[in-house]
Amino acid sequence: MKKLLNKLRPPSNWLFYVNSLIAFFVGIFIYALYVSNAVSYLSDEPETCVNCHVMRSEYATWQHSSHREVAVCNDCHVPHNNVFNKYYFKAKDGLRHATMFTFRMEPQVIKMQEAGQEVVQKNCQGCHQNVNRDVGLLNVSLDDKRHGDSKLCWDCHREVPHGRVKGLNSVPNSIVPLPGSPVSNFIQNLNTKIK
Repeated sequence: MKKLLNKLRPPSNWLFYVNSLIAFFVGIFIYALYVSNAVSYLSDEPETCVNCHVMRSEYATWQHSSHREVAVCNDCHVPHNNVFNKYYFKAKDGLRHATMFTFRMEPQVIKMQEAGQEVVQKNCQGCHQNVNRDVGLLNVSLDDKRHGDSKLCWDCHREVPHGRVKGLNSVPNSIVPLPGSPVSNFIQNLNTKIK
């Protein structure tokens, strides 16, 4: 092990430069965590979802839905089978969202990926299992939908909880970000310029 560490160690005349480069990247990483308010994503607060300006309509339509009284974003969009899977899914999905936002690849109309569809379907079934007992949707999966054997919950219940109208302009006068929300200043300024 010591031989391996000695092989990986840079020559002494390069040590300062290598340490400086490592410190630079660690500093950039910490600054990115600070600017993005990354700690806020560990919570279940729905206001965190509007850290990204493209989630305005989803947040505003959820605020006016019946689900607002009983569920937050993570209740529907994150798996609940165990804490590790929950945070793994949040991290994976969050990194995808952050990458898309950073490189300005966000779509005008938000659509769930297959992994998200599977999670939402299971969460619908979990919360509504007493209601669905007679409907027969308790065992419907994304594979059933792909093969045309059945429909997912939102195929019939399109209006719940976000409504049919999607996109950045569907709720142009909504108060987002909310006062006191964890939205970064540069996003608030960007949103002001967009209006």
